[in-house]
Amino acid sequence: MSVCAAVRDMLARDHSATGNGMTVLSAENGSASVSVVVDRSWVNGHGLAHGGLVFSLADTAFACAANSRSPGTVTAGAEIVYYSPSLEGDTLVADATVRHVAGRHSLVDVTVRRGSVVVAEYRGRGAVARPPAQQTELGAAADDERK
Repeated sequence: MSVCAAVRDMLARDHSATGNGMTVLSAENGSASVSVVVDRSWVNGHGLAHGGLVFSLADTAFACAANSRSPGTVTAGAEIVYYSPSLEGDTLVADATVRHVAGRHSLVDVTVRRGSVVVAEYRGRGAVARPPAQQTELGAAADDERK
C-alpha cells in the first residue's frame, strides 16, 4: 500500500492527525485507509471511545482520499452515524472512497471499523479551496474579521 505525493505533502503539515496518533495506511487514486488506537485520552465518561475521535479519524481518511484525487480539497460538510462503541485499546480503521467529483466538489464515503464490526459511517462533501486571490467578497470579509 502506498501514499501519493499530494497526501504526503498534506500530512507533513497535519498536526491533528499525527498528534492524535493516526497512521495513514494508504492513500491513492481516490481511496484511503487510516488507523488509530483508542488511548485513555480519548475515553469519555461512559468508558467508551469519544465520538470526536471517531469523527476525526473518518475526517482524516476523507481528507486523504479526496486529496489523492483532487489536491487542495477541504471538508465543506459532513455527517456521521455511530453504530457500535469502541473501548480503550481498540484499533479503529477508516476506509474512505471518493464516490463523485464534479468540478471543485466531491462526495466521499468513509466506513470506520473495529475488526469486522462497523463502528460508524461518515459522508463528507469536499471542495477544492480557492487561493486567497480568488476568494469572493464574502470570503474576504470573513478574513478581515479574523484579523
